[in-house]
Amino acid sequence: MSGIPELLENNRRWSQGVTDQNPDFFERLALGQSPEVLWIGCADSRVPANQVIGLDPGEVFVHRNIANVVVHSDFNCLSVIEYAVAMLKVSHVIVCGHYGCGGVQAASQNHQLGLIDNWLRHIRDVRSQHETALDAIEDDDARLDRLCELNVVGQVHNVCSTTIVQQAWDRGQALSVHGLIYNLKDGLLKDLMTTFTGPEDVPATFRLDSASGPN
Repeated sequence: MSGIPELLENNRRWSQGVTDQNPDFFERLALGQSPEVLWIGCADSRVPANQVIGLDPGEVFVHRNIANVVVHSDFNCLSVIEYAVAMLKVSHVIVCGHYGCGGVQAASQNHQLGLIDNWLRHIRDVRSQHETALDAIEDDDARLDRLCELNVVGQVHNVCSTTIVQQAWDRGQALSVHGLIYNLKDGLLKDLMTTFTGPEDVPATFRLDSASGPN
């Protein structure tokens, strides 16, 4: 890439190509969005949400950060989830990690990196919870792959324990939360078989009783 002029030219060609194939595409897109999927993924440039799952602009709502982390103090992420669930009425929330994630790899080590250490602390919490199982994996690459998977599973639990998702279920909204992981080596997604569809899937400690309120 040589600079902004090249990007603008790429954009012009892309826009023209889309228009040639579907003349009213952008006109319809400008009227509004109705995605069925919220994608919470890693900011890694090799994992572009729309391309990975083969959806057009307007079909997937996206939030990305380092190592696809969902933190209950991250109002950016929570605002995205709330808008997608409460306003756009998405049917599916996908937390998608990827093998070889640099953020997860950094969290698997104890080096001081700077400001990002505070963010990686959330992944280190996952590492700590599964330390015995991870230490039993002798191969370094396999151990990192497993931590990438466990991080996704942990973030799925975090999504489901938000008041946003649990209130949607209380309203009877059809909403499923899934954990997937992407393989950079072949471009394929793997279902981690971690799908929550209602409050009964949430551990009792994190399950919120809609009938009760503060005393």
